[in-house]
Formats: sequence, structure tokens, C-alpha cells
Amino acid sequence: MQISVTVNGSITQADVEPRLLLVGFLRDTLGLTGTKVGCETGQCGACTILVDGSAVKSCMMLAVQADGATVTTIEGLALDGQFTALQRGFWERHGLQCGYCTPAMVLALTELIDHHPNPTEADIRTHLDGILCRCTGYQKVVEAVQYAVEQAE
Repeated sequence: MQISVTVNGSITQADVEPRLLLVGFLRDTLGLTGTKVGCETGQCGACTILVDGSAVKSCMMLAVQADGATVTTIEGLALDGQFTALQRGFWERHGLQCGYCTPAMVLALTELIDHHPNPTEADIRTHLDGILCRCTGYQKVVEAVQYAVEQAE
């Protein structure tokens, strides 16, 4: 099937198999490997991206379902090579360990900040529900978001 998707600001047209998952399209067809494949069942959240501004687990969505949509992956988040306040927060507040789940967390939390510019700690923790990290206790991630919010004020 022919699809047209705006990925990280660029319109991409491709002929895809109807059963191709969006995560496979991003990684294998477009080479955007910041989107991770974890469980392939929607449990771990490592494949979280933004579709039309909403956090979506890309292993639970077919590429054909993204036809006409705007997709943002971690590779497309920084503008002109400049990290967002949230990305800087992850850096400054050590909000990552091995980094495997970090792109998913950054994108999910971008959605949170976009819709709720001054989230509480409870909001942040709730928004991380569904993204598993085996390295952290999430405290540094919460601090990274709080740092980003402070920088935006």
C-alpha cells in the first residue's frame, strides 16, 4: 500500500506491506533507530513516538494507519541541532542510564509538557506509566522534567 507520512518535518512516501508495524517502518525503512523495539506487545513502551502530537506505542500501530499523519521521533525533536529544554533536562539532571528507554520517555514527556506546561510530580510519574526502565527509579527523570519546566518559565 502507498502511504504518505510527514516524519520529523519531511514528507515521506513509501509502498509498504499492510502488516508492517510503524516501528518497523521507522527503523527499517527510514533508518530512524532512536525508536526502540522492546517487547513488540505494547508492554514496555520503548517504541513510544508522537503521532499528531500524541504519544503512541509504535509497535501497536501499523504503518498504513499513519498515512496522512505527522510523526515525530527522537531524531526530529531537536530544532536546528538544538536540544529542547526537556532534552537538556535529561542531560543536566542525569535522567538516563543505559539510554534504551530514554527516547520514549523524552517523547512521552514532551507530550505532557506540550499539553500541561507545569506538571506536578504526580503528573510526571503518571505520564511515564507504561514506559519501563530497568536502570532507574525514575527520580532523575522527574527532576529532568522539573528542570525543563523551570527553564521555560
